[in-house]
Amino acid sequence: MAVRYRSTLESAPPAPLPTLDVPAAPSTDESAGQHGSERFRRGAKRVAALLIGLGLFVTALGVMKAGAAALIPALQGSIFTDNIWSTLGTGWLGACLVLSGSPVAASALTFLDESAISAAQAFTMLTGSRLGASFVVLVVGFIYALRRTGGQSRRAPMAIGILSLTMTMVAYLPGALIGYLLLTGGHLDGVNLTAPPGLLSVTDAAFGWAVDLAKDLLPWWGLFPVGLGILLLAFKAFDGALPQVDSERLEHRSDAWYKKPLLMFLVGCGVALLTLSVSVALTVLVPLVAKGYLKREDTLPYIAGANITTLADTLVAAILLGDPVASRVVLAQGLGVALWTLPLILVFYPPVRGFCLSVSKVTLGSRHRLAAFIAILFMVPLSLIAV
Repeated sequence: MAVRYRSTLESAPPAPLPTLDVPAAPSTDESAGQHGSERFRRGAKRVAALLIGLGLFVTALGVMKAGAAALIPALQGSIFTDNIWSTLGTGWLGACLVLSGSPVAASALTFLDESAISAAQAFTMLTGSRLGASFVVLVVGFIYALRRTGGQSRRAPMAIGILSLTMTMVAYLPGALIGYLLLTGGHLDGVNLTAPPGLLSVTDAAFGWAVDLAKDLLPWWGLFPVGLGILLLAFKAFDGALPQVDSERLEHRSDAWYKKPLLMFLVGCGVALLTLSVSVALTVLVPLVAKGYLKREDTLPYIAGANITTLADTLVAAILLGDPVASRVVLAQGLGVALWTLPLILVFYPPVRGFCLSVSKVTLGSRHRLAAFIAILFMVPLSLIAV
């Protein structure tokens, strides 16, 4: 009988296959914990930014108030404040130069609180600050247009700036007239919106030392501009505390409601109320229109809504000043513009849209027309100041 011998290789058992150590996926509890920790950090940062912003805001108002008191001899009867037209031009030009309306609006209230200007003059200065605030949208649109290359149209991003300025004037000029009549006719005399005395004493105790320090260290002429700078820092801090509304969030929404003027109007109100800045609320539109997510004509109700609720931060400033007249000035502005804007959107929207689009089309028809539009934007307030 033949005996068959097996070789070593044949008789050895098969070697086990090498294995890779795959890290275990994090558990659901661990992922939830990390997510919760990240949300807590973001929330803590926003709360800290809000507290810093409030501190800077109250301090800025105090420093500006002290500066306004020191500037009274120079301002009273000057070319910038000698009548309601000059304060209208001052607010308009100031908002264009600082690319924001809120600091100029707060300046009007501090001047009023220190009796440097009358309530009517503060009202027109506030109106001017709203008229010039949209200029930043044109600047952003111009910068955005410079980035576009090839066959991409450069008119779309700049058109938002033209439409923002045009729609603001259509809404604010007649609306301001209604508000002016409400204010000067005494229809709001019974309204007294002021902060509780306890709150004012707390803010004075918490931030009064900073105002006193500024008074001791700065010359009288430096108080107001330094206060204005602190106010800008406060708004920057608020930007970090408040929800971020950007174009990416709006791009992925259904576009059905874009065609509904009332809904777009309410969205504009909400975005401006969340950001406390019409500049932020309107500059969001630049990339949306440039990329084709929104049509230019669909943005007009949004612009109109944002121009109303952007007065929220100004109303807060008026209340913190403790001057009921300042609150009436802001309320008259908001009510007047709202009473005029709502019929424009609900009843007369087609002709308003046609007018604004025509102005945009003609303005962007050539570089010379655009240059003339910008020149008029600065020449009008300068002429008003000179009146």
